[in-house]
Amino acid sequence: MSAKTAKFYVGELVQHRRFDYRGVVVDVDASFSGTEEWYNTMARSNPPKDEPWYHVLVHQAEHSTYVAEKNLETDLTGKPVAHPFLNQFFDEMRDGVYVRIHASH
Repeated sequence: MSAKTAKFYVGELVQHRRFDYRGVVVDVDASFSGTEEWYNTMARSNPPKDEPWYHVLVHQAEHSTYVAEKNLETDLTGKPVAHPFLNQFFDEMRDGVYVRIHASH
């Protein structure tokens, strides 16, 4: 089976459908890459492992989450995310999307 194309991308604002928190995507996995133990403990809705999963910095929190695509939707507020590690991933927000830091060569 071929991997599904990710719906969201790095820098995009998202909202969790069930837990109602906002955040910004900092990384995308084509499929679940955690441990079976973590999945059994944390992924209570049993989301598909063969679809994209996202690393998300949570707004007004100090942690990130690992979320299945089926549990996310686009955050249309356009409001910035407040997170202490935001500057490690992005330079700025432009047109409602965070722009990655570009390493100089």
